[in-house]
Amino acid sequence: MQTSTPRRQPLRTPRAAGAAGIVFALLLAAAIVLIRLSIPQGADAGTVPQPRAAQRGALHTALLLVPFAGIFFLWFVGAVRAHVGDAEDRFMATVFLGSGLVFTATMFGAAAAAAAVLGTAHPAGTSPSRPTWDFGRHLAYTLMTGYAMRMAAVFVCSASVMGHRLGVLPRWLTLLGFLTTLALLFLSSTVPWAELAFPAWSLLLGAYLVGASFRRSAAVPAAPGP
Repeated sequence: MQTSTPRRQPLRTPRAAGAAGIVFALLLAAAIVLIRLSIPQGADAGTVPQPRAAQRGALHTALLLVPFAGIFFLWFVGAVRAHVGDAEDRFMATVFLGSGLVFTATMFGAAAAAAAVLGTAHPAGTSPSRPTWDFGRHLAYTLMTGYAMRMAAVFVCSASVMGHRLGVLPRWLTLLGFLTTLALLFLSSTVPWAELAFPAWSLLLGAYLVGASFRRSAAVPAAPGP
């Protein structure tokens, strides 16, 4: 007797995965804003004030948002790859996935560095010493603006190239992705707030993926009744 092997059905990407890009963008933007307001950058070490209690509370909130932003970002990466489909180029897909993973790891490292300074370098209820605070501030900003945002630039560029070559992204979103890449590569480490370009691009892409998912569902004809 011959037994038929059941045919595997591919998993359908949930529509919520596309919405993960929107949630990731909002969480990351909120974390960046809170960090920028709590820890100013660009001034001399001697003139940057140590954060007050309210600022430390805002910084703790930002650090709590970062892990959840990373979780939603991984769902967002999966949604983009599912939207590209089987036609994706292996080279660009590898760069896209690798840069996304390195970005997540680097952002987690920056958050961990800031959390370590706040949580272990000084007694509870007091401020860290000036050398400890300056070290943690510079380390967190270097990881975030110097390395994580450069990996984000590679992520945006690879996604835009795939979208342009395969025609799965509109022209305006592709051009915006290239502009975001340039901003993250050359401005993120020197111009404050330039890193907000990444969550802004992610927000637009996530909204487009959600809209595309609804359009595909509306285009599928309903199954005929018995």
